Amino acid sequence: MIDLHVHTNASDGRSTPEELVARAAVVGIRTLSVTDHDTMASVPAASRAAATARIELVPGIEMTAVYAGRDVHVLGYYVDADARELREHTDTQRISRVQRAREIADRLASLGAPIDIEALVARAPAGDAKSLARPQIARALVEAGHVGSVQEAFDRFLADGCPAYLPNAGKPPEEVVGIIVRAGGVASLAHPGPLNQDDLIPRLAEAGLAAVEVYHCAHNEAARHRYKDLARRHGLAVSGGSDYHGEGVRRAEFFGKVGLPPEEFGLLKERVRSRTTPVRL
Repeated sequence: MIDLHVHTNASDGRSTPEELVARAAVVGIRTLSVTDHDTMASVPAASRAAATARIELVPGIEMTAVYAGRDVHVLGYYVDADARELREHTDTQRISRVQRAREIADRLASLGAPIDIEALVARAPAGDAKSLARPQIARALVEAGHVGSVQEAFDRFLADGCPAYLPNAGKPPEEVVGIIVRAGGVASLAHPGPLNQDDLIPRLAEAGLAAVEVYHCAHNEAARHRYKDLARRHGLAVSGGSDYHGEGVRRAEFFGKVGLPPEEFGLLKERVRSRTTPVRL
């Protein structure tokens, strides 16, 4: 099993890197990519744990872009974590996430659902490697007794169109693809089905996109066929993964079941072999 889309507690996952790798070994994953939101902080620890478990670890990241007022996520594989432009961008994104979290907390308070936002910020300060995101806020709403589950928190308050929703600030997806490419990585558009912005694919292909995430827990068979066809039409490889965030979290049942076929991983690695040397901007 090859899973190129998982998260640790360096962003909005529940598992430490070591716990994640141990769980991956149990479910039969032999190639794994840690793709935390706007941080690569867990990659070194995950790499050490993966070496012990004899799992191939692909260094990765899931970077946030903004298009037409909505988040667009771009996966980066084999990225040079020390590239200056990448580090500067992710530092800015983490600071922006803290500011956004405080504004969401203000909205929640006005809606009669206050949370201790400073406790969350203390666990993920602006200068730290962690990324503060809506799932952490959702869990704080559960802990405060305002909702019964993370899903309810999103349905009532945090999802797009809900009263406490606040869009992310960020660069256009073409620029994010460029940052990944200049850091020596290959970029893949994450879960395009829920995004429902297929017009982005040819534009991002021109900007250097290498792949489209075809295999994902939010894609049914029809969606997989659709995005594989779009990828091939635009000369792109495909990627895939479970988007696992930890046990007890929505869609956790797909861990060890949704992944990238070996032949597709081979085609993706051809893109890696043809990449340019990292430019540490």
